[in-house]
Amino acid sequence: MSLDPREFRNALGRFATGVCVITAHTQEGQPFGMTVNSFASVSLDPALVLWSIQKNSECLTHFETSDKFTINILHSGLRADSNQYAKKGDHALLEGSYRLGTTGSPVLKQAMTSFECIKDATHDGGDHLIYVGKVLDMHDHPADREPLIFYRGGYRELK
Repeated sequence: MSLDPREFRNALGRFATGVCVITAHTQEGQPFGMTVNSFASVSLDPALVLWSIQKNSECLTHFETSDKFTINILHSGLRADSNQYAKKGDHALLEGSYRLGTTGSPVLKQAMTSFECIKDATHDGGDHLIYVGKVLDMHDHPADREPLIFYRGGYRELK
């Protein structure tokens, strides 16, 4: 059986996901972020989560050389942040938009929830690498915020 890549991508897009920005430091120590929707929980004990990155991503070398990262779950009011950190060539964190967490990794101040992680494992996943992170600290500020949802190629809202 042969899959048409475009049809496969469209079918995957029918699975609604949340939107996250993964933050870390470059080799030079500069804070940066990258938008992803490939986040999932793995284990409660120990606390493990995963996300994936394309092997041809311009951010890959930064994650390969960093042993820690933060997964920042975005709320519906942060579409601009999602768009900002999804742009090629423009991943530097905006001044004042983050703080350094307990692990020293950047944490987005406005995120709905953030998970500070150390790299636990990396797995080959075809044209992606899968990063498993051990969660060392968590910051949860859900309040009355709704999650930023991505579905069929666009942002959506819960109804």
